[in-house]
Amino acid sequence: MARKTVKRVKTGAFERRFSMARAGLMAGARYATLSAGAWLTPRDQREARRKEILSGQAQELVRELGKLKGSVVKIGQMMALFGEHFLPDEVTAALHTLENSTTALEWPAIERQLRKELGDMKLAELEIDPEPLGAASLGQVHRAVRKSDGRELVLKIQYPGVADAIDSDMRAVVQLLKLSRMVPVTEQFNLWLDEVRAMLGREVDYDLEAYTTRHFRKLLADDPRFVVPEVFGAYSTHTILCLSYEHGINVSDPAVLELSQPRRNFIGRAIMELCCHEVFEWNKMQTDPNFGNYLLRVGEKPEEDQIVLLDFGAIRDFDDEILGPGREMIRGAWHHDKARLIRALHALDFLAGSAPERVLEDFSRLCFEAIEVLQDPERFPPPAHVLNEQGEYLWGNSDLPSRIMARAGRNAFSVHFDVPPKEFIFLARKLLGAYTFLHVIEAEVRGDTILRPFIGMHEEEDLALVDRKYTEKHPVNG
Repeated sequence: MARKTVKRVKTGAFERRFSMARAGLMAGARYATLSAGAWLTPRDQREARRKEILSGQAQELVRELGKLKGSVVKIGQMMALFGEHFLPDEVTAALHTLENSTTALEWPAIERQLRKELGDMKLAELEIDPEPLGAASLGQVHRAVRKSDGRELVLKIQYPGVADAIDSDMRAVVQLLKLSRMVPVTEQFNLWLDEVRAMLGREVDYDLEAYTTRHFRKLLADDPRFVVPEVFGAYSTHTILCLSYEHGINVSDPAVLELSQPRRNFIGRAIMELCCHEVFEWNKMQTDPNFGNYLLRVGEKPEEDQIVLLDFGAIRDFDDEILGPGREMIRGAWHHDKARLIRALHALDFLAGSAPERVLEDFSRLCFEAIEVLQDPERFPPPAHVLNEQGEYLWGNSDLPSRIMARAGRNAFSVHFDVPPKEFIFLARKLLGAYTFLHVIEAEVRGDTILRPFIGMHEEEDLALVDRKYTEKHPVNG
């Protein structure tokens, strides 16, 4: 069935601002009216009614956002992914419904963009499928074949004008949220908007993505478990990225669970090792934990199975000043060393002033539990239902996220902890993404055998950094 298409993407600042301002004003007016009516609700039902109203209005607002395409949709998706610490739950839940798979731009408009960017001679070297492989908020992907040798390629084509519209879209989204009256516009919110703007800038910078793709291809060149697409510079520009076409099946494909247990363990171990490389060795992280960024390629033999890594537009560089305290937090949790963990939290600016000892104790226990998937089960045994007879962790049986949420819900952490720095949230998302991958493929792997070779990397430097930061915040008097 042919995909629905549109003739153009609205990138004019006025028409987009007008659409969003109208939506924001209408949502704000409805929210104010309904909220006023909520006071007629019995006192014990008011909070539930308020949340119901907020949820309904947030969903309506998101429907309006989804109509605009371009960076507005991507802004909403990023805010959903990282905004849970400063947005109301009802707004975050509504933003999560924004679909990345959207209506495609019709072929004549895409062809004009290709001809403008590549020129007639380069374009004539390719046979391009007019039907897109996929369409997202910032661009779409088409398969192609190089006529001279039959090489299969993909062209990632950015929608015309999208990059130029980012700043005006950001301003319009902020205005929309203010007009809707549903989001408290705080200093922390503004800092996160700056980060969203920077992330969007990286996503539309195809020169940077080409460089990062080549960099990871070089890093993983000697690891046969991974496939990184080749960049074809002859057919790439600032707004077009040409890569080798890599076949494979989605991680969530039912065929994956039909693979033997050893094969799934092999794949799971590879993903978790990649995560450890990024955090402990390379200081580069894939910050988008989307399963669409991976494909599995099943070989003739178990050891020939491969993971195809896609979309390097969300790769983020971190320096040791930022990532060091995060690594120390992992080490503190892994060793069940409360003092080390708390010092790392202070270095991350995570603690709000002086928290009571009981709160620190409870939070430390939460962190110790959170890292059970990477623990030595003989030193710190997890619940019996997540271990097999060989002491391997049953990732598919794990209910760890729900246990962590239940423990967090029983403790008033929010009173004593600041909104976590964005670097911590990126790190948490990275680890959660790896966990979810192994959970979905139902791997059975001892996590401690994966983490142990990495845990000591940069350890002395990270300890010294945390000590310095801690001392700066807690100077010794006299």
